[in-house]
Amino acid sequence: MMTNPASTAATTSGSHPPGRRPLPWLLIIGLASLALLWPLTSLWGLAEGPARALTLLALTGAVWIGVVGLGRVPRPVLTLTLTAILHGILTVLLGVFVAGSGPAPDPARLWILLPVLVRDAGIGALLGLAALGMQKALGGRKALGPRSVVERDREES
Repeated sequence: MMTNPASTAATTSGSHPPGRRPLPWLLIIGLASLALLWPLTSLWGLAEGPARALTLLALTGAVWIGVVGLGRVPRPVLTLTLTAILHGILTVLLGVFVAGSGPAPDPARLWILLPVLVRDAGIGALLGLAALGMQKALGGRKALGPRSVVERDREES
């Protein structure tokens, strides 16, 4: 019985359509884990209030744009939108379970989760557009750092 090589490659490489690169889930989780800066800065005794919040948000946004933009991450808008949603979930959960670490320290305030996630998705999309702009501005330059295994496999086949 003969098999179609294209269909075999599609089934062995995962559930992704041919030509479409998978989302970098480990990167999304890693970038979203910057939400842990909230309780860490609280433990370090850094000043509470707007200065701390704006510093953490600016630092997080700069890291996200830099990593995704300079790293040539595929689908930067979707990647950072999902990153921001996961970051929002982590921030709310940290605020619930670690008092004083985030914007929602009271468990009774879980009702704010949906508006927070919608806002975070919008912010992530905007940061993704900035990363996409960075990628376009860099033009045909190669990504910084080692190539992914997926890219090497595609070039070899």
